[in-house]
Parts: sequence; structure tokens; C-alpha cells
Amino acid sequence: MTKTPNAKSIIAKKRDGGALDKGEIEAFVHGAVNGQVPDYQVTAWLMAVYFQGMTAEETAEFTRTMIGTGEFLPRVSEHPLPVDKHSTGGVGDKISFLVAPLVAAAGGIVPMISGRSLGHTGGTLDKLETIPGLRTNLSTAEFMSCVRQTGLCISGQSDQMVPADRLFYSLRDAASIVESIPLITASILSKKVAEGAGALVLDVKYGRGAFMPDRERARTLALSLTRTSALLGQRVRAYLTDMDRVLGRTAGNAIEIVESVRSLREGPDATSPDLRELTLALGAGMLELSGASVDDRSARRALTEAWTSGAGLQKLRSMVEWLGGDVATIDDLSRLPSSSHQLLVESPVEGVFAGLAARDVGDWITESGGGRLRTSDVIDPGIGVEVLVDVGEAIGRGEPALRLHLTSKPEDAAAMTARAARWIEVADRPRGPWVTETIDPEV
Repeated sequence: MTKTPNAKSIIAKKRDGGALDKGEIEAFVHGAVNGQVPDYQVTAWLMAVYFQGMTAEETAEFTRTMIGTGEFLPRVSEHPLPVDKHSTGGVGDKISFLVAPLVAAAGGIVPMISGRSLGHTGGTLDKLETIPGLRTNLSTAEFMSCVRQTGLCISGQSDQMVPADRLFYSLRDAASIVESIPLITASILSKKVAEGAGALVLDVKYGRGAFMPDRERARTLALSLTRTSALLGQRVRAYLTDMDRVLGRTAGNAIEIVESVRSLREGPDATSPDLRELTLALGAGMLELSGASVDDRSARRALTEAWTSGAGLQKLRSMVEWLGGDVATIDDLSRLPSSSHQLLVESPVEGVFAGLAARDVGDWITESGGGRLRTSDVIDPGIGVEVLVDVGEAIGRGEPALRLHLTSKPEDAAAMTARAARWIEVADRPRGPWVTETIDPEV
């Protein structure tokens, strides 16, 4: 039982740069959730945190208290530890649909609470729900059963899980203070701990298509996430990854499911180099941290075997069936929503293909109805962009570079293709690795 908070003094203490103790944090968070602290005072406190920040210990205590406002799912295993992967968001980021089933097929256990699209980045749940009949609004009991029976589950956050997060996020969004690093840290990790994950891999993206374009600020977020996660008792590792260009060969909703299923079916050699590199790096980290593999080399070997044998695809099929999805879709991708109009875009330049400008592509998808600016917006699952050239390949002027997928005839096709041609980037040499830094916790 937490005491009634003295909200004014707690707000003032944080406003003046003071560090809050456990009792103050518990009183304020529980008071906010149960209505003792009105929204205007909660917003004032969040604003104070935005400007003054939090210590690592405060952030961990804040996260722990947020978890305590709802249901806490027990770990389904201690060896291997259940392990999750979280991405800070990117254009064409379909890694979850590859890494979760591959890790599960290689001996891991993957509980994964995911979100929806907002702004120019796609949402995992929106993409998964393009499979007919599939639902992601599971109860906590259903989520646990899915994990136990299939080895993985990708689901939305239930109403009983971390209700404090929904309250604080809505107020942060309304006050334009979403970018606070300790508040982002607590929001991400509260769900990852509450879902029962004992290990966590973080894909922290930077670049023009990322939530945090600046690499150093993204690195600061990665350090905050790893340190707080470790203080909460998780095994954790963060990877800084480049999000200047679209990831893989597609961006959209249904079209990314098509690419993911084809990749699992055809194997790593048939997958775009960037998608293959990130899947193996993040998946190996998940297996190693969970204890399912002893080191990076054995983890990569297990993932590759699961990929080439089709075991990863079978794990995805099992999860889709458990979630009520049309399993026949996995074998017949034409059952997914698709475009009725397509526009081929040629490269206006020649050189080594460096990819498509991620932010520009994401903005076009959202404007065309494939994303949302408000949570109430309805997504058109058939909208998307298909890349026809792999990064690092030579491309000539006038050669096909991408295809736009639309569900209605554009009013000005010429203007649309001219706009899309400007997304194409070339270089005079192949690009470097997509994973630019690996960060372990500093506690």
C-alpha cells in the first residue's frame, strides 16, 4: 500500500534537479494511475523529467514501479531464459518475423510484446494482422499459452499489462515530450520485463529513417536501456544499427510479410544482405544471452541451420495457427492484401546502389494510407514499396530500381514516379556494415 503522494513537492523536487527516492516514485506513479494525482500534475512532472533527466537508479525504480501497476508474467523457463528483441523503429524493419521464429526453432523461447505504426515507421502488429483471421489482442493467459505451446508469441500489450505506460505515454505525446531518454527507457523496458523476458536484445537505430536520427543521442539511449535493464535483472545487449535506408527489399504492411515468409522459405542466401546480416546478428545475441547457445559462433550456426532447413518457417506457421490466422497464407501469399496498381521507377543515375532514403519512403507510405499519424487512423495494408536492386549492386541509369504498390490509381503517376526516383541513392563504393556498434551494460 503506497501512501498518498505529495504531488506538488515531488514535482518541485524534480523540477529543481533533485533525485527522487523509491517512496516518492512509488507514491507518484501509483497516485497517477489510481487518479489521486490529476493529469495536469502528471504532465508537469513528466515535463520536469524531460528537462532534468533521471539517474540510472531513478530510471530503474521508475520502470520497476510502472511494472507493478499491472500484471507481471512469470518466466516460462530459467534455462534457456525467455528472450525478446526490441527495435526502436525503422522503415522496412521486418526483423521480428525472421528472428523470433528462427530463435525459437534454434532452441530459444521468445515472448514478444509489440506495437503499431505511428508516423513514418511501420508497426509489427499492423503487418502481422494482414494475415487473414490473425489476432494479436490476447489476454495474458492466452499470451502465456501461446509462448508455452509454440515457443514464441508476437502480441499486443494487454489492458492488464503496465497500465502506467499507457497513461504516461499519452500525456507525453500530448505535451510533445516523447523524446525524453529516461521516459523512453522506462516505457520500453517496463513491457519487456512484465512479459517475462529474462534476456533482451535491443536494436537501437539511428539515421534519417530512425526515431532518433543523431547517432550519439541514439547511443545515449542504448546506454540508458542496457544499464537500466541490467539493474532490473535482465541479461541485455544493444546494437546500434544504421537506418538511413530502407531495410530489406520491401516497406509497407502486407508486402513485408510476403518478403519475410519468402526469406524463411528460400533461406539466408536468397535474403537481401542487410536483412540477413541484422537477423543473424540480433538472433545470435538472443540465443547467447538466453543461454540457448554458448557463444556467437554456435548461435549463428544454429540460426543458419534453422533457416536453411525450414524449421524457422514451421515455427512461424505454428504461431500464425495458434493466433487464429489463415495458415494457408504461409504457402499461398496471394491470400494477403495486395496492390491493384503498380508503378515502376527507373534509376535517374548510375553507380553502386546504396538504397532508398528511408524517411522519404516512410513519409510516402504514410501519406498514401499505409501508415498512421494518429492512433485512430485506418491503415491500407496493400500500400508499399518494393526494392528491385540489392544494396551494393551496380545499377545503370534507366534501369528499374523500385516498384510502388498502390490500391487505387494515382491522379498523377508521372509526378509520383518522379518523386520516388529522388529516393534512390548511389555511391562510388559498397557501404559498410549495418551493425555499427555493440553495447553491453555499464553498471
